Amino acid sequence: MGWLSGDTALITGGGSGIGRAVALRYLSEGANVAILGRTDAQLQEVVAAAGDHADRVVTVTGDVRVPADMHRAVETTVDRFGRLDILVPNAGIWDYHRSVTKLTGAELSEAFDEIFAVNVKGYVLAVEAAWRELVAARGSIVMTLSNASFHTDGGGPLYTASKHACLGLLRQFAYELAPRVRVNGVAVGGMRTQLSGPESLGLQKRTLAASFARNEASGNAQPPMIPLYDSSVEPEDFTGPYVLLASRADSSTITGTVIPADGGISVRGFRTPAGGAGL
Repeated sequence: MGWLSGDTALITGGGSGIGRAVALRYLSEGANVAILGRTDAQLQEVVAAAGDHADRVVTVTGDVRVPADMHRAVETTVDRFGRLDILVPNAGIWDYHRSVTKLTGAELSEAFDEIFAVNVKGYVLAVEAAWRELVAARGSIVMTLSNASFHTDGGGPLYTASKHACLGLLRQFAYELAPRVRVNGVAVGGMRTQLSGPESLGLQKRTLAASFARNEASGNAQPPMIPLYDSSVEPEDFTGPYVLLASRADSSTITGTVIPADGGISVRGFRTPAGGAGL
C-alpha cells in the first residue's frame, strides 16, 4: 500500500524529465497514471520503464496548447480508470537565459507567444479540462513550478515571466476550486532532463541534459550557487513533494502552497552559497 493507492493521476509532459519521474513514482505509490506527451515513442519508453506496473499506465499523445487534446486526455483517463484524482500540469519549455538585450523585437514576440502558450496556457487548459472530474473526486492539482517562479535569473525574461504567471494561476485556482479541490505546486531547481527551448529561437533540439554533460566533460564545472550544491540533479530525487501534496491523508489541509525543491536558493549567502562547507 502506497501513499496514493487507488488514486488516478494525469500528468502532462509525462514522457520525459520530471513528468516521467513523477509518473513512475506515483505508480510505485499505488496510483494509476495517465501520461500526455507530444510523441508516442517517449510515452512508450515510460510504459516500458514501469515494468510490473505497466498495466496501470495509459498514454495519450497530444499538445497542451490544444483544448480538444486536453479534453481527450481527461476522457481517456476516466474511461480507463473510472476517475481522476490528481492533475499534474507539468509540460514546459525553457528559454536558455536568452536576454532581452540579445533578441530583436520580432524574436521576442514569437518566443513570447510560444513560451506562454506552452508554459501558461497549457496549464490553464489542463485545469479547464480536468476540474469537473477533480471536483467529483475531491481531488488535487500539483503544478510544476520553478525557482524562476520566485527568483530572477532562473532563465531569461520570458521564462521567468511565464513561471511567475504559473504561481499566480496556482493561487487563483486554489481559491476558485476550494473547498472541493486542493491546488499546490513544487518549485523545482535545475535538473538533468530533456527540457528543450522554443522552436521560434531555434532551441527545440537543445536539452538541459546536454548542457550538464558539456559542463561535466569540460572539467570546469563549478558548484551551483545554492546551499545544497552537492544535492542531486536527477529528476527522480525531486518527486517526494509531488507525492506529499497529492496525498489526501497527509495534505488534506494544504492548498495554495508551493514547496521549494531548489537546493535552498532563498537562504543563499552574499559571500558564499553555503556557510557550513567546512564543517
